[in-house]
Amino acid sequence: MSTTTTTTTAPKLVKRSAPLFTEKARERVMAIVSPLGLLLIWEIAARFGLIDTRFFPAPSSIGGTFMELVRSGELWANTAASLQRLFWGCLAGGIPALLLGIAMGLSRGLRVIVEPLIAATYPIPKSSILPLALLVFGLGEPSKIFMVAIGVFFPVVINATTGVLGIDKIFLDVGHNFHASRWSMFRTIALPGAMPVIMTGVRLGVGMGLVLIAIAEMVGAKSGLGYMIWSAWETFSVEQMYVGLFVIAIIGFVLTLLLNELERVLVPWRRS
Repeated sequence: MSTTTTTTTAPKLVKRSAPLFTEKARERVMAIVSPLGLLLIWEIAARFGLIDTRFFPAPSSIGGTFMELVRSGELWANTAASLQRLFWGCLAGGIPALLLGIAMGLSRGLRVIVEPLIAATYPIPKSSILPLALLVFGLGEPSKIFMVAIGVFFPVVINATTGVLGIDKIFLDVGHNFHASRWSMFRTIALPGAMPVIMTGVRLGVGMGLVLIAIAEMVGAKSGLGYMIWSAWETFSVEQMYVGLFVIAIIGFVLTLLLNELERVLVPWRRS
């Protein structure tokens, strides 16, 4: 009688190789490739006469004008003027909006008083306020800063209020039970709890401020990207006009990236 011995071999573990690009890296590459692809299609259409280059010049032609403006220093001066107005306008509109929005979220009485005023004035087109701003503040810097401040104020105050109201009531009750002061409630509960929604309001406000500063500079300024675009339109310098538009788009893109990074620092628990 023969005995058969069966040997069992353990399955070999196949080690999977790490992906060449992480998902986050692939997203960043796609964010760069997609606009470059659009510019390539635009360039091909312009070179083959598929579009009217009088109104849609080739990106290569716009790039040449861009380099000329950079070498002359005109682009740097106008960009610096617009960024300076945007910075001060964001501070002038964002800080009061943040404080008021959180206060409205914590105080029902204040919310009852102020909320109807915000609801009534928010739908007014912000660009239509420009003649009033010029009448009150004149043609100097205050009118441009005021326009940016108006654009930043409403998204921040509305989102700050919404963020505080969205905080779980138990956290506010804990603060009241420990007899926390209003400043402690603001600093340790309301502000951190509402920060994710506040950052959304800041991004919206900065974008609106960038739009409004360009509009304000077209009417009552002698410097800035809006002024450069308007003067290019008056002289039918289409390439220079597109340079101004592209620079505004790049500024908006870079500011969005910076605010996203700032949100990752201020709101680390929201990372995905």
